[in-house]
Amino acid sequence: MSTPPGLPPSGATGATPVFVAPDPSRGTLDAATAQMLVVEDLHTSYGAIEALRGLSFVVRQGTVVALIGANGAGKSTTLNSISGIIVPTRGTVRFEGRDITGWRADRVAGLGLVQVPEGRQILGPLTVEENLQLGAYSRRDGGVRADVTRTFERFPRLAERRRQLAGSLSGGEQQMLAIGRALMARPRLLMLDEPSLGLAPLIVREVFAIIAELKAQGSTILLVEQNARKALAVADEAYVLEGGTIARHGPAAQLRDDPSIVEAYLGRHA
Repeated sequence: MSTPPGLPPSGATGATPVFVAPDPSRGTLDAATAQMLVVEDLHTSYGAIEALRGLSFVVRQGTVVALIGANGAGKSTTLNSISGIIVPTRGTVRFEGRDITGWRADRVAGLGLVQVPEGRQILGPLTVEENLQLGAYSRRDGGVRADVTRTFERFPRLAERRRQLAGSLSGGEQQMLAIGRALMARPRLLMLDEPSLGLAPLIVREVFAIIAELKAQGSTILLVEQNARKALAVADEAYVLEGGTIARHGPAAQLRDDPSIVEAYLGRHA
């Protein structure tokens, strides 16, 4: 049912990401498999506690890949180890052919590998529009104003609150703002950490509709999500994490119909 975790199954790779054209100064994608992100034998520790134990997986260009698992399985640690928030103790992270293992978070984001963190972490004392503008802080092009307009078109609720302090928004609105702020960086690969956490079911559906829209536009997304049913519904491929390592891997639709996955992960969410 699945290939070894470090190797992607065969299949189409999807469309080119819509947010930014390829930059020849960056690494080169493997032409045959379009492996945008390759994680190999990743180990990360918190003191004496080893949170990741030899994690390996691939995210191909134009696909949505989901990481699912119980609390404490290592999902958020995986994203933080990729984005530079945490420095891995061993292993390799390659983005578009470039070894970025242990890079600072700002350097990683500058390559177009952008993370929306768990808990949103918007800047409450700033307005909605100021938060969006900060998402483009590293850009040097002239398209920031146009992208703010485009973001408000994508998220009409944020447009209505553009001058409102971000800290006064509802949880769902803050999640939309966090995603919009990340899109302002024109990511080549967007990493979403628990986007449905703490949200009402109606808002969860809205958030996943946004993810589905981004997927339809050809975006490349690495999705960490405890709501496995929602994650597997939108993803192309999925990896199941248990105890800091990959326990299962396969096409998301296949995992969604697997009785053992249904029993372990899908029964708790409608």
